[in-house]
Amino acid sequence: MAQILDMPQLSDTMREGVLRKWRKNEGDKIAPGELLAEVETDKATMDFEAFDEGVLLKRLIGDGTTVPVGSPIAIIGKTGEDITALVEQAKARSASGGKKPAAPAPAAKAPEAKPTPAPAPAPAAAPAAPNGAARAAAPARPAAPAPAQVSRPAAAPAPAAGKVLASPLARKLATDLGVDLRAVQGTGPGGRIVERDVKAVADGGSSAASAPANDTAPAEAAAQAEPAKPAAPLPDKIIPDRRAEARPAAPVPSDDVEKPLSMMRRTIARRLLESKTSIPHFYLTMDVDMDAAMEFRSQVSQVHNAKLSINDLVIKASALALRRIPEANASFTDEAIVEHARVDVGMAVAIEDGLVTPVIRDADHKTLGQISNEAHEMAKRARDRKLRPEEMTGATFSVSNLGMLGIRDFCAIINPPEAAILAVGAVRKEPVVKGDKIVIGQRMSLTLSCDHRVIDGALGAKLLQAITSILERPIALAF
Repeated sequence: MAQILDMPQLSDTMREGVLRKWRKNEGDKIAPGELLAEVETDKATMDFEAFDEGVLLKRLIGDGTTVPVGSPIAIIGKTGEDITALVEQAKARSASGGKKPAAPAPAAKAPEAKPTPAPAPAPAAAPAAPNGAARAAAPARPAAPAPAQVSRPAAAPAPAAGKVLASPLARKLATDLGVDLRAVQGTGPGGRIVERDVKAVADGGSSAASAPANDTAPAEAAAQAEPAKPAAPLPDKIIPDRRAEARPAAPVPSDDVEKPLSMMRRTIARRLLESKTSIPHFYLTMDVDMDAAMEFRSQVSQVHNAKLSINDLVIKASALALRRIPEANASFTDEAIVEHARVDVGMAVAIEDGLVTPVIRDADHKTLGQISNEAHEMAKRARDRKLRPEEMTGATFSVSNLGMLGIRDFCAIINPPEAAILAVGAVRKEPVVKGDKIVIGQRMSLTLSCDHRVIDGALGAKLLQAITSILERPIALAF
């Protein structure tokens, strides 16, 4: 009997999926376990295998279509079966409950009445008076006399005997030309003797005659009294001649680029927002003396002909520290704090569409070589989008390392339901004090992000100290 095939839930957090590619055509026979389609979930692109035997009678959605979990995607049955009723049923489900409810129409949700902003008061034609309304009602004041009608003194008062007002330039010029300033009538502001007055007297004329015919304002007279010096030429050598040349127009992108959100990016955005806004984070940072760890890593790599990464050492050290301090290997629930019996360490791996955290199970019981091999293999499969959901979930602690990108230190966001995550910076060389000498040492910053509901400051510091202690005495990593 024909039946409707629904979009399966291929991961615990999957809410909808993208049917990337059908692997069977309509009319093809299918058997249990056969590859039916490729489905992109929120974590990976996974194979959707058939559970039942039959014939693919109809594909209800095409390649690249996004549908919610449980929405009809195909009809399987026997060749020749009438599936008209099932097609109508599938359409009805997709229109009602199969798909996500349509986004509420804007009209359905009455927009909140926004207070209509009061119209701004019309600006007064004239500059606002301090008490505009009151003064507007007041009778008009008599017009103030125009400044031009103010009578000015016909001539500047002669300077009092023994006190001559003169500009410095006029004084110097008078000294050079042998002019007695007391005999000069100033035409500058307030009767001040300016350069032209001295020159006029020196030339045998009257300083008053040299005054401007139009008795301008004092400010203008002062400006004329001391002509502005010509501006110094700009240093051409400093500012090259190309300053006058038209610069080539910088290329301007024609349009913004809009990249649709992938399923993974949507999930990452949602989970990180939930974590950052609902978990009370605090951060602890400590520097690790990495001299011994780097030497240990080099020797192990030579002896075993293996290439250990810094991340391998940190994962192993974190697992051992969590085993010593089980209170930190825990999660918060509404009813209790759960201390996990296993130490499963997730390692953040950047891939094209986002970030995944493959989990090294029982990391405290595995050797460095096992951790290194497993981490390398899982990172490769993560980049190929070949990890299974169960390989990316269930960690009790996570490590995020950006040291290979030159980051000195950073604060990572907790991956719920874990209670902490360790951010690893780059190993750097810097001057350090050993004994009474300053020598070159290797240091690495570790920052622990803690869920304060589970880990208090002292407990977080204790865990960070344990990790640091193991890395600084790396012989513990060998067992």
